[in-house]
Amino acid sequence: MKPTPSLPDRSHVDKKRSRTVVVGVDASESSWDAYWWSRGEAKRLGGKVVAVYVSPVAGLGTAMAAAAGVVADSATIQYDWSDQAASFVAEQLRSRLGDSAVDDVVDVEFVHTRGDPAAELLRIAALENADLIVVGKSSKALHHLGGSLGRRIIGKRNAPVVVVVP
Repeated sequence: MKPTPSLPDRSHVDKKRSRTVVVGVDASESSWDAYWWSRGEAKRLGGKVVAVYVSPVAGLGTAMAAAAGVVADSATIQYDWSDQAASFVAEQLRSRLGDSAVDDVVDVEFVHTRGDPAAELLRIAALENADLIVVGKSSKALHHLGGSLGRRIIGKRNAPVVVVVP
């Protein structure tokens, strides 16, 4: 007869600390699947969700020209447009997240940041002392070249990572 496996000792876990689930959101359906899954998990854990939208930074050439103070009119227009577009998307996401959180007991916090999505999600997760990082399955064809977001996070994580596949 096999001995019954014992459960790990979790007495060291601070039960008063709120559990935090960090989730990457954008306009894709897979990120919304990840968001809804993370809300369910946060509810189960008695914690909160930190929804993170990472907008891209200006193109390298535009950024270098801007740093050098030699910004062509087209580069300025491109940067202004991408900045306005990112702000617009962020406000749309903030509104949609706010609408989804009205009737539930899960606290939802929204963070808009710029940069590399994997690096920024990991940075926010570290700042929030996240218990879990959640992302949606990549739907981009080019993720094979740079690696999918989930795969890039898994390699450098400080918390468990869940990739939600619809």
